[in-house]
Formats: sequence, structure tokens, C-alpha cells
Amino acid sequence: MNENNTPVNKTSPTETGPLLRGRFSEATDQFVERFTASVGFDRRLYREDIAGSTAHAQMLEKIGVLSPNETGAIVAGLQEILAEIESNKFIWRVELEDVHMNIEHRLIELIGATGKKLHTGRSRNDQVATDIRLHLRNSIDAITQEGEGLLRELAILALDHSDTLMPGFTHLQAAQPITFGHHLMAWFAMLERDLDRLQDCRKRTNQLPLGAAALAGTPYCPDRVYLAELLGFDGVCANSLDAVSDRDFAIEFCAVAALTLTHLSRWCEELVLWSSQQFSFVTMPDRFCTGSSIMPQKKNPDVPELIRGKTGRTNGNLLSLLTLMKSQPLAYNKDNQEDKEPLFDSIDTLSDCLIALNGLIPNLIANKEQMRDAALAGYTTATDLADYLVRKSVPFRDAHELVGGAVQRAVERNQPLEALSLEELNGAADGPIEKDVYDVLSLEGSIAARDHFGATAPNQVRAQAQAGLSRLKTIEV
Repeated sequence: MNENNTPVNKTSPTETGPLLRGRFSEATDQFVERFTASVGFDRRLYREDIAGSTAHAQMLEKIGVLSPNETGAIVAGLQEILAEIESNKFIWRVELEDVHMNIEHRLIELIGATGKKLHTGRSRNDQVATDIRLHLRNSIDAITQEGEGLLRELAILALDHSDTLMPGFTHLQAAQPITFGHHLMAWFAMLERDLDRLQDCRKRTNQLPLGAAALAGTPYCPDRVYLAELLGFDGVCANSLDAVSDRDFAIEFCAVAALTLTHLSRWCEELVLWSSQQFSFVTMPDRFCTGSSIMPQKKNPDVPELIRGKTGRTNGNLLSLLTLMKSQPLAYNKDNQEDKEPLFDSIDTLSDCLIALNGLIPNLIANKEQMRDAALAGYTTATDLADYLVRKSVPFRDAHELVGGAVQRAVERNQPLEALSLEELNGAADGPIEKDVYDVLSLEGSIAARDHFGATAPNQVRAQAQAGLSRLKTIEV
């Protein structure tokens, strides 16, 4: 407080340099500099910013705003800046706010007044929208490559285990026998849908906003089609207001990431269960597990547990962006500075989780005996017995009742269904169940009977896996 009891700002103002301060009568407060700066996180856009600026300079030359010499100087300066950044020699300055102003400021230092001409006909509004779309497009391509690699590993593992028996579950109770390969192809189907959604997102991401300027376009009449060609965009954003304020593509990616992580989390939950002593269905490689600080015997499945936990991050990032955009008037608002950290985090999280699973999945060891024993212990062929009775003209509800009694007798004797006598299966000296039932009651007979598209019969699993590999166009089977 001063002598008049009014608040005093204890921070000292500082000059931000010659850029963007012409209208103001005082320097930016130091706290405001730090509070409004985004360079701490948006510097990762430097490659895209330099690529966009290079294309913009080439376009300005094409429409007669820059001379060839000026364009050459700008492009050379931008390449020098790229080299400085990638060799960690570039000095990032908070007072210059963001990646765009840091690069432009350095360009002016390097080439002088010509550098000041680069921003002709554009705004940071369309510049940042272009940078983010370029970055997300590149990230989608890298994530897609990781995802396709994981699909390939799932299909290969499914081929190896097309006839490995295990229980299928509902309510986490043994339900019917399936093959491990069939279960893996369920994971394959989930991830394949995720990658399809990712490609749909890429189509809407890969539209050029540059040329929209601040919100209304620019009197320089930029050649936006030429810009799109230079930067590899599929098309041009049709409305300048929407071009600078739209973040649907970022929200859509975060939605895809959240759903993908939800799928990966379900896989990881199963891996945690299956690798426990209570299940012992799979053994994970030691290099993907950790020990306990106090219990020497522990082998903890930390990688799948952490992937399961990271799903919360991606869900939160999606909610953050939806909330960020829900009440913004057109066009650009400073709120949109908050779009990058959730988006970047979802990109990094999804990418890292796919990389982790690409290392883990191919090295899973299936414990076939434990899987088979669990399928036997769960009376998983009970439905096959009911279907057998239906083929004997027994109404299904009567068959259901009869089989329930047979299961109860098997439980009392602590025996599998196929160990019961015909009298025990029928619950009487005579009944509809005959000797041919024992072909039905075996695990192999159960899965072999489900020989249709999408089902668990080994030849169907092999066909599914081979078709998946064929779609990936990466491996011959």
C-alpha cells in the first residue's frame, strides 16, 4: 500500500523490445509478461512455424509483395534460426511472448529490416492456427505408424495362438471357451477403429487457415491455394472467421485419444489380471515390470497400470478443450492460448502408450496350461450342452434347466461336465442326452463348432488375422 492506502504493484515493468508496443504508453508489467507468455510450451511448434513462414514468404514473392532477393534472405534467415534451435543455441525470451515473436525477432536481428516484411498479410491468429494444424497432422502420422505397428504385432500373436484355449468372460466369470487368438483380435478390432477415427480427424485437420489474417482476410489477396500446395494441405478453410477461431480439429483429436486410451486401458486391465498369480494366463517380460521397495518377491505390472492411469489425463484434456471453447464469441480470443497444453499432452500420452505396448505385446508369453485349466474349471461348455439338447428338439428353456442341474451335479462332485456319466448329465436313468454328447462337451469341440465369420474357431481366427495383416499391407502370411 502507498500513503493513500491504494495497492502498489511491486513488480517492475520492463521493455519488451520494438515489437507490438507502438500503441502503448508504458511497458508491459513483468508479471503480465510471464502470465500471458506461451513460449514455455509453444516453442515445440518451431519447425511448423518456420515451415509456415517460409511458405508465406514464397507466396508473398509470388503475388509481388516481396522481391526474390528479399524472399531469399528471409528463407536463409529462417533456416539459420532452425539450425540454432536444433543445436540448442537459440535464446528463448519470455518477454517476446510466444514461438512466433521469438522467431520473428531473431529473424530481424539476423537480416535487418527485410525481416520486418515477413508478417505482411498475416496475423498471429492465422499463423498459430496453421502451426497447430501442421503439428497435429505430423503427430497423427507418427501415431498412426505406431498404431499400425501394434496392430501388426496383435495379428501375428493371434496367428500364433489361433488354437490356444482360454475362457471367455462375462461379468469376469468364465462363460464360454474361446481362443487366445480370438481375444487378441478383439483388441485388434478396437484399435483398428481408433486408427480409422484418427484418419478422419486428419482430413479435417489438414485444411489451411493461413491467409485468413486476423479474422477478415487481407487486402493483399494471398494465393491460399498455392500456400496449401507448399505446405501439403488438402484444402483451404473457407471462412476467415472460422479459420482463426476453430479448434474442432484439436477437440476431435483429443476425443480420439481419449477413446483410444479407454481401449488401451481395458487391454491393460486384462494384462494386470492375467499376469497375477490368481490367473497366471500370461507372463510379461521382466524389462516391462518393476519391483517393490520392501517386498523382494514382487513383479509389478507397472507399464499396463500406468497406461490404465493415463487414460484419466486424456479424458481430462478432452474436457478442458470442450470447456475452453464452449462460450467463445467469434473470432480469436486469448483463451485459445490454453488449447496447446491439453492437445500436446494428449499427443504425447497416446504416442508413449502405443510405443510401450509395441514393446510389450510381442513379448507376452501365454501360459497355455493355465488358460486351458481355467476354461475347464468354469464349466464353459454348458451352453454347448444346451445347444446340443435344442438340436434334439428340446425347447431351449427346458434345455437351460436341464443343463443347470447337470452343472450343479458336476460342482458337487468337483468334476468337469465331460466327466459325468450319461445318467448324471440327464439327471435320470433315461433322457435325451446320448453318447455323442461327449464330442460337444470338449473344449476343442466347442470352439470348432463356432465356425463362422467373426467367431472363435481357429480357422476363423487365422482368417481374421491374415485379413488384418493384408489390410496393413506390411507383411505376407
